[in-house]
Amino acid sequence: MPKLHVLLKREELDPARLEGKVIIVLDILFATTTIVHALARGASRIHPVRNREEGLRVADDVGPCVLAGEHLAQAIAGFGPATPMALADTGLDDAEIVYCTTNGTQALVSVAHAAHVYVGSLLNGKALVDLVVARHAENSVLIICSGSLDRFNLEDFHGAGHLIAHFIGRADYTLTDAAIAALHAYRGSDTRSALRASRVGRMMAEHALDAEIDFASSHDTLDIVPTLVEGSLVRAA
Repeated sequence: MPKLHVLLKREELDPARLEGKVIIVLDILFATTTIVHALARGASRIHPVRNREEGLRVADDVGPCVLAGEHLAQAIAGFGPATPMALADTGLDDAEIVYCTTNGTQALVSVAHAAHVYVGSLLNGKALVDLVVARHAENSVLIICSGSLDRFNLEDFHGAGHLIAHFIGRADYTLTDAAIAALHAYRGSDTRSALRASRVGRMMAEHALDAEIDFASSHDTLDIVPTLVEGSLVRAA
């Protein structure tokens, strides 16, 4: 029977143990939420990168593109906004995006060699689980919470619980203790309150991003499932 497991932060990742698993990366505030929303709003491809320098190099190779991102919740010189609504407001029709964040894109780059990598959020949880169950019913699933600079993040753990709630209603999985804990955390709290109460949520509120937090709290509003193909993110067919 396949397993459902949750890593509490990206630093727990052992790249040698990814073979045969479906990988789902979460960074609810805001990288993976932004990625899902950007593809839903018309972006054609998103290139996750580690830092500004790598982003500029990739942009040179890509050609015309949108540079977006943040570092330690601060704007990066020459880059557009990193949050979902603000980035979408810049206009993304058929755009390629080079995207850099402190945690989420770091996690995605770390698992780029895995065979099956998907991007999750609260916005696309049901669509993502439907796709994974349809395509990979025999594979174990590893949900990676990006965390924040080697620290556990409540919002990512809550997001993992949201996905697990969908999984257990669709197929038979053996849940690890971490997966069971994420499910209980999700069922035991209101999403908007959990995200606003989290350390990152409070920090984002101090940057006047309350509306972005509330947007990221929405459940199952999008059917876009980003998948990582040769280092960049596209819509899964």
